[in-house]
Amino acid sequence: MARVRLSVAERRGEMLRAAVEQIEARGVAAVRIADVASALGVSNALVLYHFSTKEKLVAAAFTHAAQDDLAQLRTLLGRRTSALRRLRSAVRWYAPTGQAKGWRLWIEGWAVALREPALQEVTRELDREWKAALAGVIAEGVAAGEFRCPDPTATALRLTALLDGLAVQITSYAGAVSRTRAQQWVDEALARELGLDSL
Repeated sequence: MARVRLSVAERRGEMLRAAVEQIEARGVAAVRIADVASALGVSNALVLYHFSTKEKLVAAAFTHAAQDDLAQLRTLLGRRTSALRRLRSAVRWYAPTGQAKGWRLWIEGWAVALREPALQEVTRELDREWKAALAGVIAEGVAAGEFRCPDPTATALRLTALLDGLAVQITSYAGAVSRTRAQQWVDEALARELGLDSL
């Protein structure tokens, strides 16, 4: 059966999705160009044609994953409902107990970013955009009188620090924290940050 000819953008997207899957399965250190090529049934040379080095492929794969996560966040925060509902929905989606995928990928990315400037820039930008989006919806809720929060930026930082830390515990240490307990802590932290008795 003949392989369907893809546009350059489609081919790159296919390679990036395969790279994300391979990184999640094998880790950045172990993944090879050959693994991505094999997953797609293409030659190593074709992958290298598009990305030239493993480092560039990895950075592009993380950028691709980051854009997917940010698109989902924008969808959740763009709904026509109260700021509190949008914020709670986004936090629950992002929490390691929610529907967000790829915690292994991001934990791996954070570790590699300590030594790889290109990947550090990708993870830093995702972190900045995520916090800015949360701070924005918190500020909307304050302006609408839904809740109190004297410093939306600091609140966004504390919430993401909690969520990221819980993700490490749940993903890396099976049984360290139950998903139910983690969700309870997230809800309690969000209520406390917004000056609410409960969510």
